[in-house]
Amino acid sequence: MLFRTANLSQLGEFDEIIDVRTPAEFAEDHIPGAINCPVLSDEERIAVGTLYKQVSPFEARKLGAALVAKNIAEHLQTRFLDHPKSWRPLVYCWRGGQRSGALCIILAQIGWAAHKLEGGYKTYRRDVLDKLATLPQQFSLRVICGATGSGKSRLLAALADSGQPNHKQQVLDLENLAQHRGSVLGRLPQQAQPSQRCFESELLQALQKLDPARPVYVEAESNKIGSITLPDALVGAMHSGECLLVETPLKVRVAGLLEDYRHYLANPETLIEHLQVLHRFHGSKQLEHWTALIRAGDFPALVAELLTLHYDPSYFRATSKHYPNLDKARRIALEDLSENALREIAKSL
Repeated sequence: MLFRTANLSQLGEFDEIIDVRTPAEFAEDHIPGAINCPVLSDEERIAVGTLYKQVSPFEARKLGAALVAKNIAEHLQTRFLDHPKSWRPLVYCWRGGQRSGALCIILAQIGWAAHKLEGGYKTYRRDVLDKLATLPQQFSLRVICGATGSGKSRLLAALADSGQPNHKQQVLDLENLAQHRGSVLGRLPQQAQPSQRCFESELLQALQKLDPARPVYVEAESNKIGSITLPDALVGAMHSGECLLVETPLKVRVAGLLEDYRHYLANPETLIEHLQVLHRFHGSKQLEHWTALIRAGDFPALVAELLTLHYDPSYFRATSKHYPNLDKARRIALEDLSENALREIAKSL
């Protein structure tokens, strides 16, 4: 064998981690920090697979070899051309098989200390799931609870900036990782959520940066944030964590939500469309009323009604059921959502 192999514990020993899978495979998930240098494009992989099934494995390998050689040549002439002889790359594909092996052979023949990841992405993915099944239980979570719009996410951001410069408060921002605000209308404008696998990779990376000896602040969530499902171990750790209850006046909550969701104010028909998911809870008459408020531009009245009629009952019903420590929560009165107010609250915590 012209090249060596490495395992997951050695990831930090290499100058670059190269994912040779297709762009679509890479986009769904990859080892954090890896670059994508596909040896087969999405279309080429489909063509080879079709030939394998419909004609023969031999014909498929001939086509695959030609395409892989062409793509590796392009990477050598572009991505790898300026690397010194001391460059140490780690290469992986789906299972650590032919695709990564093809690139490693050529890199090693050139003179680079190329290594192939044992088991490829499949082994990495199994390791992510194994760690997410146990790691969350190691942390002491302080769960920020409170009605929708009470400033939980803003307080979490303020906590992340509080503390000594080299000893900031530890925060786990799940909504930022999931690219979603966690409510019916929580999708972000012009921003798709990551894949489930990509979210889990990012979540594990975030957890591994935290110190289990110090508390970690996290916002109360259901087991789903938009289309993303949280790991059971994390949900369990949150449910058993110490609770902080943010209490904010309705008027302040309405003003804050109008600011956070201002993209809907400029696209009222989109807002009407997205509200239709509430039909099964409130019926046609209520949805028609809310539609009329939207088209009249009376967004403060709309938000107030959505809070009092839908979000608040739903939120407190769920938190009361799943967060047994809520009754013992430290109550935090937040009279406004200004940066100064949030900064002072963060300091007090």
